[in-house]
Amino acid sequence: MSPEHVPSDRRGGLPRIAIVGRPNVGKSSLLNRLARQRLSIVDPTPGVTRDRVTTLIEIDPPVETPRGTPPIVAELADTGGYGVYVAEGKRYDDVGADLTKLTPEIERQISTALQAADLILFVGDAQTGRTTLDEKIAQIIRRAGRADAVLTVANKTDGENWLVHGMELAGFGFGEPICVSAENGYGVRELLDQMHERLQAVERSPEAEAEGDPELKLAIVGKRNAGKSTLINALAGEPRVIVSEIAGTTRDSIDVRFEIEGRSILAIDTAGLRKRKSFADDIEFYAYKRMLGAIRRSEVAALLIDATADISQVDQKLAQELQRQAKPTMLVVNKWDLVEEKVSPEGYLDYITRELRGLDYAPIVFISAEKGEGLDDMIAMAFNLQEQAHHRETTGRLNSVIERILTERGPSSKLGTKAKLFYVAQVEVNPPTIVMVVNDPRLFEGNYERYLMNRLREELPYSEVPIRLVFSKRKRKDLDELKSGPR
Repeated sequence: MSPEHVPSDRRGGLPRIAIVGRPNVGKSSLLNRLARQRLSIVDPTPGVTRDRVTTLIEIDPPVETPRGTPPIVAELADTGGYGVYVAEGKRYDDVGADLTKLTPEIERQISTALQAADLILFVGDAQTGRTTLDEKIAQIIRRAGRADAVLTVANKTDGENWLVHGMELAGFGFGEPICVSAENGYGVRELLDQMHERLQAVERSPEAEAEGDPELKLAIVGKRNAGKSTLINALAGEPRVIVSEIAGTTRDSIDVRFEIEGRSILAIDTAGLRKRKSFADDIEFYAYKRMLGAIRRSEVAALLIDATADISQVDQKLAQELQRQAKPTMLVVNKWDLVEEKVSPEGYLDYITRELRGLDYAPIVFISAEKGEGLDDMIAMAFNLQEQAHHRETTGRLNSVIERILTERGPSSKLGTKAKLFYVAQVEVNPPTIVMVVNDPRLFEGNYERYLMNRLREELPYSEVPIRLVFSKRKRKDLDELKSGPR
């Protein structure tokens, strides 16, 4: 890719916190508790978290801090459990033998998080105490020269009765542990106070104060093995998420922040979808729910299509969900380099339009994530869709356009009723929402609504994003009621 990429883990700015530890000590629960929302999937199955799940958190200063001390905004990363498939001399065979192949990738992600972190939360289990795998992780931290950045956290300290057991983790040599319960919140305020104190000493670059919400939130969705994680890594300019031929490698929705030519982007890598009746377990169900949430919080979605495979029911289901959420969407055809000698772009365009009829307005971009080809066009299109979705048309222009369309071809009625337009206004953006006050909304239902929608795409500057039309019978309504849409 030609533009300069600045991955989140290589730029100055916000302080970074990494949560590390062996499997099932409660790392994901702790991230959810500190973030005050459910981000990581929590399940007793070893190996649920594989990639680094990151989010921004705000840490309030301790009560005794002088008035006016600002909170600290930091990037918090939850890592996969170290030694997730081979621990304590036992192999987790129930996870599946093929998944043992992911162990080196998970451990590489942990190593990267350790090196990038300004503060490391080394999480242990107060109820099971120190284990040989805990000791191994402590050795890795020391060998990496990061011992001075560690706060030991004794999780599952569900009350004062467990404090003595939690203190046993002081044996790691990183100071007195902070005893908490991520599940019920015990001791979390003390942990946050310690985190604030430690991060205050971190030297931050001037960009930290200016770094806030990204300019674009882009969700990458698609069926399994369409290449979503490869695409995220290509955009970020680093191996940010695990790429594997094993289906279902990505479980959580992974937030990856990076910059391209000075523009900040948050890309959300989601779990690959398959038919719901094929879900293997609760983890897969919750991954599906995370994917739906990722679409909701994004501004633009990229539906990744595998050019080497036929459009599937899963692709069609995802297209329907994107339409249901009225999300600006681009169809990103990946692995195009593998088929471009056999299929023309025009031929594939006709094919994908037939198969994904509801998204016939969505632009199509051809890419090769593995080779980094077409990514500039993809990002440019994403910003273009964001701009279209936020465009607000003037009332005068809307009235002029719609009156002309009605004059050229108005809706027909078997009873001879003539459609009358009393008022038109755009009441919302993202999606652009147009309210039309008419004499009889039934005249505009069905085929005519589709015709009118197509004509509006031709006439107005949001031709490639969802448009919502609301037909209202003439009566007294205030603007707030109109904005709420039909009930």
